Amino acid sequence: MTTMNGAQLADDLNPGVRAVLEERYGHLLPGMADTVIDMAYERFYARPGLDLKSRYIATIAALSAMGAQTAPQLRINIQAGLKVGLNEMEIAEVIWQMALYGGLPAAINALNTLRSINDE
Repeated sequence: MTTMNGAQLADDLNPGVRAVLEERYGHLLPGMADTVIDMAYERFYARPGLDLKSRYIATIAALSAMGAQTAPQLRINIQAGLKVGLNEMEIAEVIWQMALYGGLPAAINALNTLRSINDE
């Protein structure tokens, strides 16, 4: 998957993400969807140097430490992490490691996000 361009990677990991962004925010910020796809996927996730599993471990860790305000982004990135080969236990351990840096409430909220994905 790392040989894909950003748009292909975005569609593979989060099908329809461009359309969702356009529908939600396009009337307020024309071109925002293209910017997000270009920045997040093309310039970050599709870069060489780290595999996608490692990139999603880092992303999940950061979003977990930031706390509950990132729950929607955490959900999307946990789902993508599962798609690139992370398993539930690995994700739970990444989240738990962030309890040391973001606090127990942030980790518990992140674990609840993980559980809600598994419950679906």
